[in-house]
Amino acid sequence: QVQLVESGGGLVPAGGSLRLSCAASGLPFSSNTMGWFRQAPGKEREFVAAISRSGGGTYYTDFVKGRFTIFRDNAKNTVYLQINSLKPEDTAVYYCAAANKIFVTRDVAGYDYWGQGTQVTVSS
Repeated sequence: QVQLVESGGGLVPAGGSLRLSCAASGLPFSSNTMGWFRQAPGKEREFVAAISRSGGGTYYTDFVKGRFTIFRDNAKNTVYLQINSLKPEDTAVYYCAAANKIFVTRDVAGYDYWGQGTQVTVSS
């Protein structure tokens, strides 16, 4: 049974930082590309960042470039999202996802497994 478990969310003031973690089990982690998405109330789930199987390739949506960093530790079956300079508009539920694919995708439909999400709330 595949499980992706996110943690690290919380309430932070604008300008603060968080590190989100996603621990994976039940799948060959190093064979999966991994992604982070977010969903704000009343909005569609949107791509945030993704990372290749080896960790050598990283991809970001434009509005997080320079503030967010995705990285992974294949020995620990965990992918991370470091979030700096948080803004109120970053408030959302953040989801990690796994794709059993060679190439990274930004498409929600391209991911095979999803976590339950972790809430990030940024106060102004």
